[in-house]
Amino acid sequence: MQTNYVFLIDTNKNPLNPVHPARARELLRKDKANVFRMYPFTLILKTAIENPTLKAVELKIDPGSKFTGLALLQKGEIIWKANLEHRGDEIKDDLRKRAGVRRSRRARKTRYRQPRFLNRKRSARWLPPSLKHRVSTTVTWVNRLIKFVPITSIAMELVRFDTQKLQNSEIDGVEYQQGELLGYEVREYLLEKWGRECAYCGKPGSNIRKLEVEHIIPKSKGGSDRVSNLTIACNCCNQKKSDNLIELFLKKKPELIQKIKDQAKAPLKDAACINSTRWALFTCLKDKGLPLETATGGQTKFNRIKNGFDKDHCIDAACVGTSGFGIKSKTEQPLLIKCSGLSSRQLTRNDKYGFPCTKARTRYEHKWQTGDIASYVDGTVGRVVVQSSNRLEIRIGKIRISGKLNKFNKLHRKDGYNYSLKTA
Repeated sequence: MQTNYVFLIDTNKNPLNPVHPARARELLRKDKANVFRMYPFTLILKTAIENPTLKAVELKIDPGSKFTGLALLQKGEIIWKANLEHRGDEIKDDLRKRAGVRRSRRARKTRYRQPRFLNRKRSARWLPPSLKHRVSTTVTWVNRLIKFVPITSIAMELVRFDTQKLQNSEIDGVEYQQGELLGYEVREYLLEKWGRECAYCGKPGSNIRKLEVEHIIPKSKGGSDRVSNLTIACNCCNQKKSDNLIELFLKKKPELIQKIKDQAKAPLKDAACINSTRWALFTCLKDKGLPLETATGGQTKFNRIKNGFDKDHCIDAACVGTSGFGIKSKTEQPLLIKCSGLSSRQLTRNDKYGFPCTKARTRYEHKWQTGDIASYVDGTVGRVVVQSSNRLEIRIGKIRISGKLNKFNKLHRKDGYNYSLKTA
């Protein structure tokens, strides 16, 4: 399986052109370079390179609610890609639990904390912590890639849907330049809004069961092409309904009729939430001083289908923008990055009643931290858990491998992320 290209920097830590894994092995074998960083895998040369010939590398980003796709393209070829998994839901749950503990102080016999004055103001670009986390982690990885790769431009998916095309679906000619993209914009919006399943039978779409755009009120009965009159249905239900009104087609299911009508009028809250973080990300990327291209989700899907790629976050990232059409992939094993957080400011854990149930964390003299990635003497590589002042443990699923400090070799220092490679 083809793996990601290896990042390369010179002895002065200036970024050079990424190299093929075979070339990286040759540099290590000839003792011309050392491993500088495990994730992303980066080599540092033992010499300085003056006036290097650098090739243009484009960074592509597909921001999402739970995953963000990252890809690096060089001359129309994908040389590196990764899926970044966010922990926004965990942050939201932690904040909710903390608020519950603080509220419960008033009902139990512990010290009372006086309420603050209600004079705190939020900035104009304020985002909830769970949303701000998505922006911060993405910017962190953009900065990291810029440090190790000579990136010349950035492209990101700014909005999922082009609202102008949704409002006026009859637009054509000079006003509408992108032709086939109209169907992809509307279809992608409806797939998100209706949960990628048939509105009538509730069965999810697949390669066999294709989902089609369907008019709730048929055009023959006075229905329009507005997005509020469109839904997603499988071919079987679409043929059965034909040009009948929904009240006649689902006359034995009055609850489903009302559910479809309510859903058709409801806005797509998740998309609005994601779009707000994308605009914040756009603002941060604009400050990098690199050319920034933006695109829509409909165009990304159009490029991915035309390129013949399977659905994946990093693949969607590679297909963002006008340069995402007609590309090829030179790597089939993306890096999987999962946000785990650096640490917690909470000294002890609380039980379900809000009382401390654990001891304060112990600080040891050695430099190991829970979350470091290390290898054991038998070659096992995994995440380290500090057990005591002289013992560590590697945990892989239900497997536990423990030993003394001298049996472990630190490969990667804890940085708030867990790493793995996607298997076929």
